[in-house]
Amino acid sequence: RAFKSRYEYLVPALNEIDGVECPGCDGAFYAFPSFQGVIDRMDNIANDVELSEWFLEHAGVAMVPGTAFGAPGHIRLSFATSLEQLQECVRRIREALDNA
Repeated sequence: RAFKSRYEYLVPALNEIDGVECPGCDGAFYAFPSFQGVIDRMDNIANDVELSEWFLEHAGVAMVPGTAFGAPGHIRLSFATSLEQLQECVRRIREALDNA
């Protein structure tokens, strides 16, 4: 139930971020949204690897670039943490993008 509630929070929360498309998924405890819209609008970011590094530096959020899985433009996020930490993660992502 905990994983389901985290998933039910995270997918819509990511989809509310301009430039992010997060489809629903089955299994595991990862979301795999496309951040291509974010990459396209940021002058200093060319790909998901650079964006993942940028989020680590500017938001304190660790993400795995989709390129590592053959999916450029995507980023893998785990929801194997508390709902509170996920909410903080999304808040930091939004704040970093708002200040970019």
